[in-house]
Amino acid sequence: MSILLLIVGGILYSLSYAVFLIPHSIVPGGVSGLAMILHMLLKTPVGIMVIVLNLPLFILAIRVLGFSFGYKSVIVIIATNLFVDFLLYYVKIPTPTHNLILAAIYGGVMLGAGLGLIFRGGANTGGTDIVGQVLNRYTNMSVGMSILVVDFVVITIAGFTTYSVERALLGYLALFISTKVVDLILEGMDYARAVFVISEKTDPIVRAIYDKMGRGVTILNGFSPYTREDKPVIMCVITKRETGNFKSLVKGIDRDAFVILTDVFEVVGRGFRSRV
Repeated sequence: MSILLLIVGGILYSLSYAVFLIPHSIVPGGVSGLAMILHMLLKTPVGIMVIVLNLPLFILAIRVLGFSFGYKSVIVIIATNLFVDFLLYYVKIPTPTHNLILAAIYGGVMLGAGLGLIFRGGANTGGTDIVGQVLNRYTNMSVGMSILVVDFVVITIAGFTTYSVERALLGYLALFISTKVVDLILEGMDYARAVFVISEKTDPIVRAIYDKMGRGVTILNGFSPYTREDKPVIMCVITKRETGNFKSLVKGIDRDAFVILTDVFEVVGRGFRSRV
């Protein structure tokens, strides 16, 4: 099922850029946005440049954050961006609209749908996700806010590059729409998630949550009436985007772990934005 999600998500992601965003020079932020800026200035292939720009970010992630993104994410980044160039330079699909607002709306929806499916398939697209986590490590900004700041800067640079405030405004619109669609696909209208884990391998799981996800953990005192034994219960609050990675991390350590996920209306504290 995850392979199907990655394939469909990758196709939607590639089409959003090749059919709507790149033909109309609408930059939705991120490393792909930087690649689009280079394309506008130097005519470099967008997909190839996304792959090239992600290489130093992978190295930065491993050195600073201490983890890699897994084989699925690497494959997704390479395959989707090569497909973008294939659609642009070989298939040459004509854009279905010359209306800039429609291009921003449909490009944002398709991009968000693609990213949401990729996240649900257990992968990611690197880029500003890495930068956001690095900034979170060294500043008081949350990961979400860090990513938003980076995307805002990229779109603003694109506005100066095209000498068009209108293009920048369209980029902000596409970014907003894609973000909302990602949230909708990942967890519907939910905000965040509280996770409770009961396992015989509590310490390794807690260490992995700290090291690989950068999230805080609270240990609750539990009691099993059936076995008459005390059981530590791991409690952690995560964002919607982290749900798939969290489950994979826990099951990778203890396949028999009992995991409970519940919706959270709002989280007030470091690492989370206030609910809008």
